[in-house]
Amino acid sequence: MSNLRHSTINSLSDAANRHKKKLIIRGEYAPLQPIKSNNFTMPFLKTLLVLFFSIISLLANAQTTPPPTEKKEHKKPEQPPARPIFNVNLSGNIDLPAADMAKRFGVNYRLGIAMKYKTAKNWIYGVKGELITGNKIREDSLMINLKTSQGGVVSQLGDVMNVGTFERGYMLGVEFGRIFPLLQMNKNSGVTSIFSAGFIQHKIKLFDKDNSFPQLRESYIKGYDRLSNGMYLENFTGYTYYSANKLINFYAGLNVVWGYTKGRRDYLFDVARPDTQRRNDILLGFKLGWIVPIYKKVTEETYY
Repeated sequence: MSNLRHSTINSLSDAANRHKKKLIIRGEYAPLQPIKSNNFTMPFLKTLLVLFFSIISLLANAQTTPPPTEKKEHKKPEQPPARPIFNVNLSGNIDLPAADMAKRFGVNYRLGIAMKYKTAKNWIYGVKGELITGNKIREDSLMINLKTSQGGVVSQLGDVMNVGTFERGYMLGVEFGRIFPLLQMNKNSGVTSIFSAGFIQHKIKLFDKDNSFPQLRESYIKGYDRLSNGMYLENFTGYTYYSANKLINFYAGLNVVWGYTKGRRDYLFDVARPDTQRRNDILLGFKLGWIVPIYKKVTEETYY
């Protein structure tokens, strides 16, 4: 079988060769030639490559340098810079007495007014005045020689009546301190420490509305009122706030008053002795104040 296959192949090959020779003799045989490219192929490829790389370059630039987007800036409200300010302050205090003051008075109140100047570096200088008032008296020996067993005093008409007793006093002093800003956005506000020194006086006010007690007339009342005065030192520690719109300005904090005082009456009728002893009068309180700032007008100069 295999011999038959080989003989068939050989016969077909011989027939092909004989046909090739005949074509050569006739001049009709031509060998296969390689295919030549058309004239427009190479310029087209170059154009295509240039276009391709141009597109790639544009895409790369678009990714690396994105187009700028407009950002809306939210402007913060302008905050006041640290600047010199002249102030008129109105303040109120509630105080708890201590030491010798607690033996004579209960809770008292202070109403005050001050004029201060704050520099551009937040130093504070000023003067102040405060009224002291209260209605709680703890002086057990007061008018002990006039009171009945019921606690009243016999009037000139023979009636047993109560005599009104109140705490009255005042403080006058100078102030010095500083504001320490915590936030840069408002350099006029911050933690505040102020020291004050001056004169303090207090006494017991005996109130005889109808002038019913001859023993408490002006010539005698000084023998009962426990007038005391002397020097004081005070420290206030709190927070001061100046608003940007200049409408809300206040301060609040704790304060301590130490008064080095002395009794000023030569003789007390109810206890039959002079009142000239040294005293340590201490007040521990909370202060709240309202600030009325007076800003210096900023003038603008125009040059021609």
